[in-house]
Amino acid sequence: MCLAWQTVSLLGTCCFKIVPRYSLAGRIPNEGVLTQVRNNIFLVADNYVDQLAKLQPMLATQMGVLGFDGQWGKHNPSVWQDMSLLFKRTLSEIQELPLSERHWENLGRRVLKEYLSVQLEFVELGEPLRDLNNIASPVQRFRETFDLMPKVSVQDWESIASRLVSLDGAIDGYIESLSEGRRRGLVSARRQVEACIEQSAVNAGPGSFFEQLSGGARNAGVPDALQVEVDRGIAIARLAYQGLANYLENEYLPDSVEADGVGLERYRRASRYFLLSDIDHEAVYHWAWQEVATLREQLADASRQIDAALSFDEVVELLKSDPNYIASSEAEFLNRMRRCQTDALDRLNGVVFDVPSQIDQVDVQIAPPGATLGAYYVQPSEDFSRLGSVWYAKPTDTSVYPLFDEVTTAYHEGFPGHHLQIGLQMCLGDQLTRAHRLAVWHDGYGEGWALYAERLMDELGFINQPEYRFGLLCSQLMRACRVVIDIGMHLGLPIPRDAVFHPGKHWRFDLAVEMLHDYCLMSPVNAQTEVTRYLGWPAQAISYKVGEQFILDLRSQAEDKPWFTLKEFHRRILGTGPVGLDHLKELILGSS
Repeated sequence: MCLAWQTVSLLGTCCFKIVPRYSLAGRIPNEGVLTQVRNNIFLVADNYVDQLAKLQPMLATQMGVLGFDGQWGKHNPSVWQDMSLLFKRTLSEIQELPLSERHWENLGRRVLKEYLSVQLEFVELGEPLRDLNNIASPVQRFRETFDLMPKVSVQDWESIASRLVSLDGAIDGYIESLSEGRRRGLVSARRQVEACIEQSAVNAGPGSFFEQLSGGARNAGVPDALQVEVDRGIAIARLAYQGLANYLENEYLPDSVEADGVGLERYRRASRYFLLSDIDHEAVYHWAWQEVATLREQLADASRQIDAALSFDEVVELLKSDPNYIASSEAEFLNRMRRCQTDALDRLNGVVFDVPSQIDQVDVQIAPPGATLGAYYVQPSEDFSRLGSVWYAKPTDTSVYPLFDEVTTAYHEGFPGHHLQIGLQMCLGDQLTRAHRLAVWHDGYGEGWALYAERLMDELGFINQPEYRFGLLCSQLMRACRVVIDIGMHLGLPIPRDAVFHPGKHWRFDLAVEMLHDYCLMSPVNAQTEVTRYLGWPAQAISYKVGEQFILDLRSQAEDKPWFTLKEFHRRILGTGPVGLDHLKELILGSS
């Protein structure tokens, strides 16, 4: 189904007016212009990032802003009062800026205003006080922050030690915020709490990530006194996570809610937060069911291309166990993924994309124990001293690594997906504000691009083996299943009566797990983790497929423009930096 965004109510009930904009094909402003520009929105954005980094040192590390790697900042309820004041103050400063005719200034102004507005609403509704889920909450971010920190110099390890010995204070502050949420009746669902108890226990237990840091410091040759401090910090960090697990189990869990779905009001706000576009959720729900049916047919055809003599299930088993289709070790798997990235970058740079030298490499790593299963991307640091990196979180008992579905994941997380999109925006310091480059993120745009990148690589001939096309279709089918599960479970919609999967039934957790297991070839453990993710992070899961279709429809409509080439279309999409979907449409179709 082709979504014509101007006429179909899938992304809202009204037509979008195309507003003329300055061309993204224009030259970078000269230094004199930049001096003028930086006296307004660029300066406001610089100040915002500086203040944000001070209030949220953990976020500073994620953004790659230097100077805060030994700190945690506050995590108690008062920090959200401070954040609210920062958002309001910055919005007021933006409002006071004079109107401008400069494209880059207008872009930065609108982007930051829209982003801060949704962030402010999120805070004022008290959502940080129930920020507890299995994938994107402080429970995971405290530990994952150490993944982002350099581990080479003595100074690096001093920062790590400083964070280790003070992690108990940060977690205590987080517990205060959760307790304030309980007092206000803002609590997470029982399923999310149980997942976080388990993750916290892993971080506290033997063989955890924290224990591995001790060996890392020793291998780096740190002074004995610093080694002692690192080891002391490891003990503190483990105890802090054990304290968090105890709090969640003994105090928070009894107050948690049984219902997984958040209902229409919260879901609509969450959807707007991730997309910056209003969508007709029931229309998207039924469209996604059509996508599920189409992709299942294509997947069956792809199975026959691999071995027509085998059943579908036998083909799946072949791909997961046959030596011809797997990597037999972690090292071989990482090398295969790195080669995949390097080959794509070398062949497409200058042809379909222009890749700045700062991001012509991408690192690939295995995530430490305790990470949520799956793959994720970590952006480069602001000065590019830290490479952008793809992290694979695998079950600890993995001895073989199937490759059929990992090639498309490499394109999604690495090049030309997140690594190109995020890395490129960080190279556009003369065009995008510092806040836009480092702090702003919209899932509809970012995840939509990454999913589009998977499909593009098939179009360009990189998915050139039957098993890899099979994996691509698995990825696409999983994203379509995400939409029907996410919307269906949160809004309490029935499964359509014409569906091939439990027609007419209402969603339950076990049915969602069954769908991912049977349709998307996930292991039971992975499927349970995925469904828990959707329930704890409402509307984020739909951003992939909705965003991808949005970009595909923009490309179809842009083909009539005199400027259109595939390379130019990609340059304009990526040259905007992360923006809401409504704004992206104006920028692309309104460009001259």
